Amino acid sequence: MSETARMWTEVSFNVLYLVVVWSLVVLMWRRREVARGERPLSTLFLLAFFLLALGDTGHVGFRVWAYARGGLESTISLFGREVGLVGLGALATSITVTLFYVIVLVIWQRRFHKPYGWFGYLLFAAAVVRLIIHFFPQNEWNNVVSPQPWSTYRNLPLMLQGLGAAYLILRDAVAAQDRTYTWIGAMILVSYAFYMPVIFFVQQVPLVGMLMIPKTLAYVAIAFLGYAAYFRIPSFDQ
Repeated sequence: MSETARMWTEVSFNVLYLVVVWSLVVLMWRRREVARGERPLSTLFLLAFFLLALGDTGHVGFRVWAYARGGLESTISLFGREVGLVGLGALATSITVTLFYVIVLVIWQRRFHKPYGWFGYLLFAAAVVRLIIHFFPQNEWNNVVSPQPWSTYRNLPLMLQGLGAAYLILRDAVAAQDRTYTWIGAMILVSYAFYMPVIFFVQQVPLVGMLMIPKTLAYVAIAFLGYAAYFRIPSFDQ
């Protein structure tokens, strides 16, 4: 794939993704008055995907903006400093996705009424560690491609968060024969299957970054599953 074709593929997908994910967030907001027993979980889903959409507006939206300004190395002046658009967007989504998985863990606990236990608190601790790692200058947020080994350092806690949450959800959803949450847990695993090669190899093989497309589609699938479960009340739609 040529560089131009890759750029237009990415730009087209990014714009379409932002339209879809924000549309789902708006629909969740408009349909937030759901059955009383489901309201706590619906609110958590709305908050989780609002954060995801907000962070990804910085991430993929700023990449589109950078392309429009001439290339991914484009910068803007922020508080008197030149800041890379791509790096700023990467920082934004890195923070919001950390909070996203904190909320996913709370959703699991509320849905299945399980104690967090030592493993759940370990996942919360991983979120705190990851957020602290963001403050180190070695992250070099102005870079278009995150440098190693700091990309790995900050993503290892996220991997623990996501894979740990998927394990808890799948364990209890399968036992309860809960198809919606079984699919949610499976989609989290799918997202990481595509994301982990990007973490470890994008510096050496930039084309691996295209795996972010199926990774992102897995999150869209989770959003649709949450919407179908908590925001589509049959009596409202008939």
